[in-house]
Amino acid sequence: MDDTELTQLDPSYTTVMRIEGLLATLPFVIGAAVLSIAEVVPAWVPGVPVLILAIILIGILPLKRYRTRGYDMSSDRLRVVKGVLFHSDTVVPFSRVQHLDVEQGPLERMFGIARLILHTAGTHNSSVTLPGLRHEIATTMREDIRQHVKRESM
Repeated sequence: MDDTELTQLDPSYTTVMRIEGLLATLPFVIGAAVLSIAEVVPAWVPGVPVLILAIILIGILPLKRYRTRGYDMSSDRLRVVKGVLFHSDTVVPFSRVQHLDVEQGPLERMFGIARLILHTAGTHNSSVTLPGLRHEIATTMREDIRQHVKRESM
């Protein structure tokens, strides 16, 4: 395992993950409300599990995911570390990179962050995604890696 200090992701990534958690919890909140209004079950019966789910998806999990993710970019490789339950430490040598993408969803665009995706040769795990980067940093990293790949192919 590499002991290099990892660069943390942009803090607004936790906000994006919290909003995604809120959106994932919303159908359960609506279902619990319908059950309570219809008086099918006492209000606390669906309310307690939904509250626990909301606390996990909105409060706890985004912070844990943020704290366990990071990256280290050297002159010839990118190391991406992630994982709350299942830890992953991936190193991508720039010589293996086929092409690069910088992607943003609507929430990411709203908060100015993006995902850098490195596509490598092969079929199994042939792409590595680094989410939660400030958009400017993602595009700069893409260009730095692209320049390195260009030099390697000459």
